[in-house]
Amino acid sequence: MREALIVWGGWNGHEPEQCASIIAGILREEGFQVHLENSTRAFASPRLHTMSLIVPIFTMSKIEKDEAANLSQAVREGTGLAGYHGGMGDAFRDAVEYQFMCGGQWVAHPGNIIDYRVNITRPDDPVMEGIRDFDYRSEQYYMHVDPSNEVLATTTFSGEHAPWIEGVVMPVVWKRRHGQGRVFYSSLGHVAKEFEVPEMRTIIRRGMGWAARP
Repeated sequence: MREALIVWGGWNGHEPEQCASIIAGILREEGFQVHLENSTRAFASPRLHTMSLIVPIFTMSKIEKDEAANLSQAVREGTGLAGYHGGMGDAFRDAVEYQFMCGGQWVAHPGNIIDYRVNITRPDDPVMEGIRDFDYRSEQYYMHVDPSNEVLATTTFSGEHAPWIEGVVMPVVWKRRHGQGRVFYSSLGHVAKEFEVPEMRTIIRRGMGWAARP
């Protein structure tokens, strides 16, 4: 049986414990044995190298150098990494090794909770199969992103809340490689209730499945 590790904590505004429970349920439905930890010390464990998948849900906070190095090495050796919103994309702001692995870092969400549209750019990809462009209400993440990401969905900023970024097309969902490991990210999912949106839940479920080592 494939094993997955969820490490949750950090800023409570993203409801990390509730979301970790939801993610654990999705992974169990997919046949994973799931382990949950709520300290970044879990990233320093040798067990990471035996995991099929690691899901960080740890907005902001700090990761120690040995923790980040061990996590990065585990992914380079083939362990999958998958996550969403600030739990992965706004974690460990001072850890560039972690950001290099993830392929992006949050920098702003103009207007805070707003209505915006998600555009599917790779409808042929198995993660996006059957999903069409959809409207979404949440924080619209403005991110610094790696140009090597394989982008599956984007959003366009209207400029209403920050006129100088009007028309900017920003990646929302991507996948990438880090060494031998697969990395998946979706910027959707500010709070637990957003998992009730079918498209959001399907994207993260399929993305985790894609990233996981067989």
